[in-house]
Amino acid sequence: MKRFIFILLMAAITAVPGIAGDGGTLAGTVLGPSGAPVADARVTSQNADGQHPQTTLTNAQGRYFFPQLVHGLYDVRAYHDGAWSQWKHNITVYTGKQTEVTLILPSKTVKAK
Repeated sequence: MKRFIFILLMAAITAVPGIAGDGGTLAGTVLGPSGAPVADARVTSQNADGQHPQTTLTNAQGRYFFPQLVHGLYDVRAYHDGAWSQWKHNITVYTGKQTEVTLILPSKTVKAK
């Protein structure tokens, strides 16, 4: 009986996002119009329903990271020097995995929608 309760408890813990592990990571590279990585681009990530936005900056290699995200769907886009990338919608982030998304900035200024 104790073993059965332990198994049920472990199954419940692993089913709740954020309890069993460190979550998932949304990561990628921001590229400019020439295809070169863009340092110091501002990347915004939010739940696919538009809630809980967060931002980060790309590093010298144009890489960004959003660690410890709860399993689910996310939208992501980048901004640098007056230009916005298009939104990438419904990106699935899995607990314990890293999801890669490349964002490309246009050659001319695009107004945010």
